[in-house]
Amino acid sequence: MASRGKTETSKLKQNLEEQLDRLMQQLQDLEECREELDTDEYEETKKETLEQLSEFNDSLKKIMSGNMTLVDELSGMQLAIQAAISQAFKTPEVIRLFAKKQPGQLRTRLAEMDRDLMVGKLERDLYTQQKVEILTALRKLGEKLTADDEAFLSANAGAILSQFEKVSSDLG
Repeated sequence: MASRGKTETSKLKQNLEEQLDRLMQQLQDLEECREELDTDEYEETKKETLEQLSEFNDSLKKIMSGNMTLVDELSGMQLAIQAAISQAFKTPEVIRLFAKKQPGQLRTRLAEMDRDLMVGKLERDLYTQQKVEILTALRKLGEKLTADDEAFLSANAGAILSQFEKVSSDLG
């Protein structure tokens, strides 16, 4: 338990090496099978593989520059777990999107809920609860809320969300 990240670092290094090996093997296999593929299929597959290599390179740069660490990722997960434990968030989807730091998907979910409320597919109480959860998650992710959203949150945020706000501030 007191590996101080050595085990995690070793596993990360192993995963990175395996990913690089896989991408290199994919390029090699592509070249070996070039005759069996039509030109468009070959070009598309090669383009996709090179894009994957580029994304992999970008990830390596982030890791090497210190812009991404296991600790940052783990603290995000810890915050989401704390939200679940404190029962601040009752919607698993909101907890998942919050843990993965996906504000875009949270905003999409909010738009879907607005639509569902209008067509009578979602009850007002459930809508209010989930909207408060999403707005709180967005705020915690550093997203700017509209004045209407801030007013909605102020009017509807309960003691449990206030407790989560306090706990998550303490963790930060």
